[in-house]
Amino acid sequence: MSDEALATLQAKQAITEQLYNYCRSMDRIDNELGKAVWHPDGTADFGEIYQGSGAGWINHVSVVHATTCLTHSHMVGNIIIRVAGKTAASECYVHAILQSADGAKRIQRDIRGRYLDRWSKRQGRWAIDHRQLVIDLSASREVTGDGFMFQPWGTRDRTDPSYAYV
Repeated sequence: MSDEALATLQAKQAITEQLYNYCRSMDRIDNELGKAVWHPDGTADFGEIYQGSGAGWINHVSVVHATTCLTHSHMVGNIIIRVAGKTAASECYVHAILQSADGAKRIQRDIRGRYLDRWSKRQGRWAIDHRQLVIDLSASREVTGDGFMFQPWGTRDRTDPSYAYV
């Protein structure tokens, strides 16, 4: 394998892990981890939801998750990454499920879309320069007692059992 091919594979793996870190930061409300996915001057364009710095997005969404959601889960897949030296672009599909209370009702929101990211490697670290969210579909519905089998036992902070492993 050539040095260039190896560097490309290493970049793709580092970027993929950052995408996974972002989801973990959302679900564990881990602002430090979330902000590390962006470069300090990185930006986020979530349309009418938010436009500004990556760090500002993390601050904003953590408050929303902590104050309006009972639980949430973020997953990414179908990751396509194009690397060009120390820059890259990616598209990955995202599925976010958020549950909140509306009086005595439990409401579940399903959001499916894509993160379109521009990346760069600075000081040995791949991070986002700019993210654009494209929402492809969303729906909400009431979840009744029949709609969930288990009460969540994961936590939305660094006391979650996963932090003892990775």
